[in-house]
Amino acid sequence: MNRTLFQFFWRALRPYGWFALLGMLLTIPVGALDAAIAAFLRPCIDGAIARQNIAFAANVPLLIVLFTSVQGVCIYFSSYLNAWVGNRITFDTKKQLIRRLLFRSSAYFDGTDSGQVLLRFSTDASTACSGFILNARFFLTRLFSSLSLVIVLLYNSWWLASIAVAFVAIAFYPLRFVRRKMKNLVGINQTSGAAETVFCNECCVGNRTVAAYNLQGQLEKQHGELMGKMFRLSLRMARHSSWPSPAMHLIVSVGLAGVLGLGSYLVTAGLMSSGSFVAFVAALLLLYTPIKGIGANVAALQGSLLAAERVCEILQCPQQQPATDPQPLALRKGIEFRDVHFSYGPDRAVLRGVALSVAAGEKIGIVGHSGCGKSTLIHLLLRLYDVSAGTIAIDGRDIRQIPIGDLRQSIAIVFQDNFLFSGTLRGNILLGNPRASESELGAAVEAALLGEFVQTLPNGLDTEVGERGVLLSGGQRQRVAIARAILKNAPIIVLDEATSALDIQSEAIVRRALDNLTRDRTVFIVAHRISAVANADRILVLRDGRVAESGSHSELLATANGIYASLHGRPGEIGDQCAPTPRVH
Repeated sequence: MNRTLFQFFWRALRPYGWFALLGMLLTIPVGALDAAIAAFLRPCIDGAIARQNIAFAANVPLLIVLFTSVQGVCIYFSSYLNAWVGNRITFDTKKQLIRRLLFRSSAYFDGTDSGQVLLRFSTDASTACSGFILNARFFLTRLFSSLSLVIVLLYNSWWLASIAVAFVAIAFYPLRFVRRKMKNLVGINQTSGAAETVFCNECCVGNRTVAAYNLQGQLEKQHGELMGKMFRLSLRMARHSSWPSPAMHLIVSVGLAGVLGLGSYLVTAGLMSSGSFVAFVAALLLLYTPIKGIGANVAALQGSLLAAERVCEILQCPQQQPATDPQPLALRKGIEFRDVHFSYGPDRAVLRGVALSVAAGEKIGIVGHSGCGKSTLIHLLLRLYDVSAGTIAIDGRDIRQIPIGDLRQSIAIVFQDNFLFSGTLRGNILLGNPRASESELGAAVEAALLGEFVQTLPNGLDTEVGERGVLLSGGQRQRVAIARAILKNAPIIVLDEATSALDIQSEAIVRRALDNLTRDRTVFIVAHRISAVANADRILVLRDGRVAESGSHSELLATANGIYASLHGRPGEIGDQCAPTPRVH
C-alpha cells in the first residue's frame, strides 16, 4: 500500500478509531483459539488417553466446546464491529464523493460517460472501504492464527516446524506472478462494467427511440457482443486467479506429506510422543488450510485497492467551495463581455473575441446557426465553463472574483429541455426557492400559467411527475421550469432555446408565461427562431464565434444582404412571419 492509500484509510478510520481497534483486536482471540485447541490435543492424548485418566478425558469435550464458544462469540462481535466501521467509512466517503460530483465542472461530464461516473462516485466507495475492512479482518485473523499455530509447531518439534514453515513460505511465491496481471485485468473488468451500466441506462432513457426505430434487435446484438467481451474477460481473470490455489495446494501437500512421514517415524522410534505428534499435525492442518485458498482473495483485494486509488484521485482534485447562503447580486450597471474567447479543446474554438455590453434591464436576443456559440456564451456567464481568454464582468467585477454561489443565485435559466427531478410538482418548483411561502409559490404557479393545469390534477401540486418529468408534456415541463425561475426572483434571466421544441399552441402559452418571467429583468434570449427574439431591445447575430451583426429587429431587417434578414426569410425558421409577440401586462 502506497502512502496516498495509507493516508486515505487513516483519515477515514480515525473518527471511528476505538471501534475499528476493538474490531481488529478481537481477531487476536479468533486466531489464537485455533492454536489453543491444537495445543490442547497434546496433554489430552498424552495425559488422558495414553495414561487412561478417565476424569481428565471426560472434561476434554467440555473444554473444546468452551474454546469454540468463546471463539464464536469473538467472531460475531469482530464481524459486527468491522461491518459497522466498514459501512460508516463507506457512507462518509460517499458523502465526500457526492460533494465532489455536485461541484464538478460541466467539462468533466462532457468527457465522462454515466457508467464511469456511477463506478467512480458510488461503487468505488463500497469496494474500497468495505472491501478493505473485510480483507484486513481476514488478514489479521489469519495472521494471529498463523503466528499462534507456528508457536504450537515450535513447541512440539522445532525442526519439524522449520520444515513446515519453509513450505508455507514457498507456497506464497506464486502470488508474486498474479498481482501485477490481476491489477490490469481488474481495471479492465471494472471499465467493462461501466460500459454495461451506460448501455442499460441508454436503453431505459431512450426507450421511446428504441421502440420508434425498432432498435430492439440491434441493441440486443450489441448487448450480446458486450456480454461476450465481458465473459472472455472473466475467463481470463479466472485463469490468472485460479492457478495459484492448486499450485499452493500442491506445495502445501508435499510439505504436509513430508512432515507426516517424518513425524510418524519419530513417534515409532520413541523420539516424539503421540500427543505431540497429533497436536503438531492438527496445528499444521489449521495453518495450511487458509493458505491453500488465499489465492482466491487476491482479485478481491486488488479490486479494493484499485477502487481506493480512484477514490483518492477524486478527493485530491480541487473543488469549488459550496455557498452556505448564496445571495443574488444587485445588478445596477450591467454585464460586459470583453474580448471573450473560448475553446472546448485545441481544435474546437467556439468563441473568438466576443465583445458585448448589456445594460441593466436590457433584453438581448442571440441568434445564429447551430454551433456558432450561442449557448456557449450563456454557459460562460453561468461559469459552467471558464473563458479561455478575455473577461466577463458584472457591474465591472470579473465573475471569476464573485463567489460562484452568489453568481448563479443571480441568474435564472430556462433551458430547451428542462430537467425535472423525480418527485412532485411542488418539489420541482420550490427548487427555485426552497424557503418560499405558500402564497409566493401560488403566485409563481399562476404567473407561469400553470394554475389551470394544477387544478385538474387529483393531488394538485403534490402530484408526482415521474423520472425526468416523463408524466408531463413538453409545454408543461417548460412552465414548471418557468415557475421555478419566477420563484428564484433573480435579476438576470436566461432563455436558452426555451420554446424551440414546442408546438404552436404550447409555444403561445409558454411565451405568455415567459413575458411574466422577464418583466423588469435583464434578459438573454438564445434562439434559432427569430420570432423568439423579435421583441428584444437588441439582437446579436453570431457567426463563426463572432458578433457579425447587432441591432433591433427592424434595424437588422433593413440591413441589405444581412445575415439576420436572410434568416428571417428562410423557410422553416419561423411559422409566424416573425411578427413580434404581443406583451402580456
